[in-house]
Amino acid sequence: MINFTIFAPLNIIIKDMGKIISLANQKGGVGKTTTTINLAASLAALDKKVLVVDADPQANASSGLGINIREIAYSIYECIIDKVDSREAIVPTEVPNLYIMPSHIDLVGAEIEMLNFDNREKVLKGILDKIKDNYDYILIDCSPSLGLITVNALTAADSVIIPVQCEYFALEGISKLLNTIKIIKSKLNPSLDIEGFVLTMYDSRLRLANQIYEEVKKHFGDMVFTTVIQRNIKLSEAPSYGQPVLLYDPESKGSQNHMQLAQEIINKTKN
Repeated sequence: MINFTIFAPLNIIIKDMGKIISLANQKGGVGKTTTTINLAASLAALDKKVLVVDADPQANASSGLGINIREIAYSIYECIIDKVDSREAIVPTEVPNLYIMPSHIDLVGAEIEMLNFDNREKVLKGILDKIKDNYDYILIDCSPSLGLITVNALTAADSVIIPVQCEYFALEGISKLLNTIKIIKSKLNPSLDIEGFVLTMYDSRLRLANQIYEEVKKHFGDMVFTTVIQRNIKLSEAPSYGQPVLLYDPESKGSQNHMQLAQEIINKTKN
């Protein structure tokens, strides 16, 4: 059993209420869900109360945090479509301070069912606004698409984290996502900010990985997090055990990287 107190920062913690961060990139395979799960667990270990909202029909964030979606009473789908109270859909995880609103494959059809809703782009915002101040951070794991559910997630968010993998096509599609963020900021959510770009699957031995990092830094400057998420076998294995890497192997490089990222976000929130 992990003693979570060893992760607590030594300085006095300032209570930061209710920041909603969407993790989005319409390009699949960039480590978005992995980052969501492990960043959330790390924030929780740093004495923050955290809610993960799984807004992806694949429900990988749910299973990665040990939730059997066949056994849950309600999911984000019922909250959106059937107006179920969000508190009935939220379940605790194995990590103290960490909760999740799980997803379900039914969410695939939600976008069609929402077409006739009033203010259909703001349904999730209405759901989360009611519970926002119950948490320090709410992290929304978006699907790898720019459909109506993702638009809802960005409309509900205060900021967005964009995971970028250190691969050849790293910058592919980012301009499309940035354009979507710009449109949402102008029409639906004027306060939406980019929290930052986080480099994932980084291997310092590869010249390409270093080139991608330099390219992203050149384009986005201070918007790029100092922390990079390195390639790590423990990070890849942990979801199959229904655990964040913090529980699966707290000493691993993947766990350390996400703790550093969590601390960077907390420090940024304070400033």
